[in-house]
Amino acid sequence: MPRLLKWIIAGLVVLLVLLGGLAGALWLSQRDKPEGALDTDLSGVTVTTVTTTTPQPPPKPPEPKPEHDKVCWRSFGGDPQRSLARAEIKLGPPARKHLWTRVVNSYIEYPPSYCDGVLYVNSFRGTTYAIDAATGKTRWRRTVGGTKPSTPAIDGPRLIVSSQDGSVTALDRESGRTLWQLRTTGKVESSPVVVDGIAYFGSTDGRLFAVSSRTGRVRWAYNTGGRINSSPSVYGRRVCISTYAGSILCLDRFGGRRLWITYVRRDAFRWESFYASPSTDGRRVYTVARSGRVVALDARTGDTAWTGRVGGLGYSTPAVASGRVFVGGFDGRLRAFRATSGSELWSTWVGGKILGAPVVVGNLVFVATLSGMTYALRTTDGSVAWRVSMGRYSPVIATEKTYYFALNGRLLAYEGRNIRRG
Repeated sequence: MPRLLKWIIAGLVVLLVLLGGLAGALWLSQRDKPEGALDTDLSGVTVTTVTTTTPQPPPKPPEPKPEHDKVCWRSFGGDPQRSLARAEIKLGPPARKHLWTRVVNSYIEYPPSYCDGVLYVNSFRGTTYAIDAATGKTRWRRTVGGTKPSTPAIDGPRLIVSSQDGSVTALDRESGRTLWQLRTTGKVESSPVVVDGIAYFGSTDGRLFAVSSRTGRVRWAYNTGGRINSSPSVYGRRVCISTYAGSILCLDRFGGRRLWITYVRRDAFRWESFYASPSTDGRRVYTVARSGRVVALDARTGDTAWTGRVGGLGYSTPAVASGRVFVGGFDGRLRAFRATSGSELWSTWVGGKILGAPVVVGNLVFVATLSGMTYALRTTDGSVAWRVSMGRYSPVIATEKTYYFALNGRLLAYEGRNIRRG
């Protein structure tokens, strides 16, 4: 046999082996794509309702309530969509001097919630605080469950608190008393969101839960097949979640029926994985993979609308406002993308890794870095309007008069420079 023919045959054999290996790898990756299903067994889930038998003292005469900011921030993201934006509030940059500051017993990974003059914040050590928003004084503090890298969700007289020990607890907002507690087999890092009396949250055991905010009773649970660290977003009938298995899916929030599921590839052999929560404007669902890929999906169908990138790793839930999507990366840059097309509008280097979600207030987008700085950038061009030498994680929430920052284990209140209190 001529030498050339031998080389050709050998080359064909090698090619066939390579093609076979590629086909096998693709087949295996498809097998690793769980489709998910409603969980009707609820294995490992318990709900305990706490009742009190201690006689209650006679009610005190009502005291006149002090004036407080009317705009509420009831959950992580400010609204059920997790938009992380209040573009209609025109506070301007924070004033030069803070109104008050309050240290808690550990660092604060997620910002507080707020309503009716009271801030509610979790420390990572596991304590939930109710803080008077006018003075910074502690009204009550409770330690239930374990570490808490999450924001408590406000629902009327109740506060819904998740914990990495696998518990989700309802506390009385006025007193901090435990009302009920649900336990799962996984950790619950997901910040709850409550819509129409139903609390939604995910667990690292892969289940997305819908439970009664009043009683803790499970309405439905959906097993996604992938670890959930993210927080669900809700818009209309849809509740959407992202997973470490590389999936983004939306369910009917009333019964848990799957509307669509989309898996995002990292390369030919691997799926992406998602720590960041999905946020939405109702038309598209936005999130960022840990690899740094930004993904926008059609909210109705789950089809990919566009993709982009941040530099380095991506853990920052996108903020969505005024036709722009703001995402931070571990390369120390905050980027603004056009919501419709994904074209990059600007990119600003802020000098440190961005882990927490940015927050839009008026025409400013606030972002904190792991190197210990917080910036307010103009949403139009990314130029710096304000900075402070404290940082880490998702930095701030805002009412119609006041910024409330959570930085380096400290809460700080600033009025906006456009506000003059009477």
